[in-house]
Amino acid sequence: MGSLSVPGVEDPDPSGLTAPFCRTVTPEGDVLLLAPGDSAAARAAAYAQDDDLTAVMEITDVAPVSVPHRVRGRAWVAGWLTPVRNDDRAHCAALLAERHPVDELLGIGEAVQPPPAPGIPGRAAWLMLRLEVGECAVDDLWGAGTAEPEEFAAAAPDPLVAHEAELLQHLHSAHGPQVRGLCGLLGDRGATVCGARDEATPVALDRFGLRVRFTGDGRTPFDARFDFPEPVRDVAELRRAMHALFEAAEG
Repeated sequence: MGSLSVPGVEDPDPSGLTAPFCRTVTPEGDVLLLAPGDSAAARAAAYAQDDDLTAVMEITDVAPVSVPHRVRGRAWVAGWLTPVRNDDRAHCAALLAERHPVDELLGIGEAVQPPPAPGIPGRAAWLMLRLEVGECAVDDLWGAGTAEPEEFAAAAPDPLVAHEAELLQHLHSAHGPQVRGLCGLLGDRGATVCGARDEATPVALDRFGLRVRFTGDGRTPFDARFDFPEPVRDVAELRRAMHALFEAAEG
């Protein structure tokens, strides 16, 4: 889930936030957003007199499985917001469409105009915005930290990101006993979090490993991280890595 706010700009939405319909990152590290044309963020960007309009995008990461405390982390990306203009529109629309097949909303093949000034009839339903990244911060299950714009631009998506929700749900529904059996890899700690009535739910999965949340008997939920021997590059390698973890736990 994502939201976009412009400090000092009032939004008719009581939350004060714009929820972009879709977003992606350019090879240069800018964030492209498709926002409602009548939102405060879109109007502020369309009528700003210069490129010094600051904005903050907040992303909330929610576990795709049912567990207590489902929010896995939050990230903030702050920078300078401008509308995508002129010849850049077709290129940026194509970048967005690679991730989100919504060509009709992106106006591919047409000029996507900014919303009219207040009081003038008619408006654009959507507006493409560019957020030039100035700073980033993350607070998640792995800890808190910051990243420079250059690090943000150089970061690559995790190869499992498109499949994570489906894989976690599959592990939970089809391999529950094996996931719970990973307690065998926790040593002495396993004796305190692996009671007969405890539950084990996979809550996060990436190329480096699996995170499982153990709950039960009124205890505070406990998360354990199980790292793969080496980062996986695709689902086939993930399957082998998971089998290795399960076998190690049984042994």
